[in-house]
Amino acid sequence: MSSSPSRQLSRTSRFALRPLVLAATLALGAVTAMSANAQTAPAYVATDGTLLSVSAESEVKRVPDIAVISTGVVTQAADANGAMRANADQMAKVVAAIKAAGIADRDIQTSGVNLNPQYRYAENQPPVITGYQASNTVNLTVRDIAKLGKILDALVATGANQINGPTFDIDDKVKAVAYDEARRGAVEKAQARAEMYAKTLGMKVRRIVSISEGGRFNPPVPMMAMARMEKAGAAADTSISPGESALSVNLDVVFELGK
Repeated sequence: MSSSPSRQLSRTSRFALRPLVLAATLALGAVTAMSANAQTAPAYVATDGTLLSVSAESEVKRVPDIAVISTGVVTQAADANGAMRANADQMAKVVAAIKAAGIADRDIQTSGVNLNPQYRYAENQPPVITGYQASNTVNLTVRDIAKLGKILDALVATGANQINGPTFDIDDKVKAVAYDEARRGAVEKAQARAEMYAKTLGMKVRRIVSISEGGRFNPPVPMMAMARMEKAGAAADTSISPGESALSVNLDVVFELGK
């Protein structure tokens, strides 16, 4: 029994389309494979020489010109409202002293306001609230370290009963220049080391292939004498010693050596 002309035409069309579909599938697979290889191909440095990896570190020191301190007021009262109100009154005097010392608003930042119940503990009995403690703490950036001792004394004299710090730092502009100096020193050390290796091997330094950098800032350990000393009939300012801060740069440099 013979097939109808329309059925034969349909079958012929399907057979004719199969090579086209197969060709399209192969082409798509080839493009996908090429894309995958392009994405995962490792970086390659073409060279006929020898690659040398050198690590070098350079350090510079600067005297800190910024100090950050934390100061505040802690008050206690029988009820929560009383503790907060007493704290607000005392803290207002401290903030006034801060501004009178020339500290700009941008260098004053509240770091925490807390209110906590105070408990009395007894054996085999639940804790009993005996009062409340309120605290308000601000962080100050002092940009004239020479005045730091007087500022601390003024804060205590006006009611501050919490002081922590100082933490010393270097102004960003000064720090940027210092880091550049350390970078130059590290590059010079790496270059000299590469030249030494090349000369020892009877070769020459052709070029730098890559440079990667790591930096570190080591602030000094603060030294602050809080005890006041009598001198010439007047109380001396609190003594502050800023010391020196170290800024270092570490470079990993890859050189190409050749004949």
